[in-house]
Amino acid sequence: MHAGGGGERGRDPGIPRTSPGLCTGGRDGDTSSVPRHNEHGRGVRRPTQESEVRLGGSLRRNRASGQASSPKVGTPDWKARGRVLLLAGTLVVTGSSVGYLYATQIAFPLPEHHTEDYREVPDLRGRTLAEAETLLTEMGLQVGAVDSIRHPERPEGSVVGQSPFPGHLAVPAGSVELTLSSGPERRSVPDVTSMRADRAMAVLQASGFDVNVDSVEAEIPPGRVIATSPSVGEELSLPARVRLTVSLGLPTFPMPGLVGLEEEEARALLDSLGLVVGEVGRRLTFNRGGEVIEQLPLPDSLVTPGAQVQIVIGRGL
Repeated sequence: MHAGGGGERGRDPGIPRTSPGLCTGGRDGDTSSVPRHNEHGRGVRRPTQESEVRLGGSLRRNRASGQASSPKVGTPDWKARGRVLLLAGTLVVTGSSVGYLYATQIAFPLPEHHTEDYREVPDLRGRTLAEAETLLTEMGLQVGAVDSIRHPERPEGSVVGQSPFPGHLAVPAGSVELTLSSGPERRSVPDVTSMRADRAMAVLQASGFDVNVDSVEAEIPPGRVIATSPSVGEELSLPARVRLTVSLGLPTFPMPGLVGLEEEEARALLDSLGLVVGEVGRRLTFNRGGEVIEQLPLPDSLVTPGAQVQIVIGRGL
């Protein structure tokens, strides 16, 4: 027996050899870890290859699940923001409601009135100020602020507006504001005589008047205003109408023929037409003397009353 091989010789040849630190289990080929002894005599267990595989798979699964569940860096969390905004909105609404209740119920409470104490505001339009004041006093109300405006139809001093309106409810001793008519606006007719018709119309319309125009023949130059109706300076209530009389100028008519008439006959005809005999010339003629042999303006020319007519009287040989 050799000293170095005593361990091998004393072993049963039917037992398979195993690596150091491993022993056979209950199944064929199955091995389990056998702890080795360190220098302190305690066992240290080494992981087998199968346990290392299981451990590695668990670590990978844990990493994958952790990456899927954790949010990405830099991505906003909308759910968290929504919860914050909802909470802020709730706080604002709650605070406003509490503030309103405090202001209306504690700090500035509204006066208490029973429904039967309210007064219905009457219709005061068309009444005088004194009549309106009497009626309001009888109903337990009073006149408030009073102002006035121009009104083209309502007489001066009558009520044309009120606040509150008729039919509304007012607290006892409440005030009703009134608006009184100060009557229609009045304007004096401006002096537009001798103006051109278009200019006169512009002045009257700027003063608030409506304008009508009549045209007549007159010695005034055509297109000029002769008169107004109502007359200049008269005061009218607006709206009002002013009528203008505008000149067409003097009438015209054709000049009659005078040649062949005796001088006296020609003078009489011109006088009847409103024409004036101007310069009278004399000239020798073979015809009978004393007759008109020339005239100016010529026959059928348009002339106006007062125009001068020159004639030439023939003087026989």
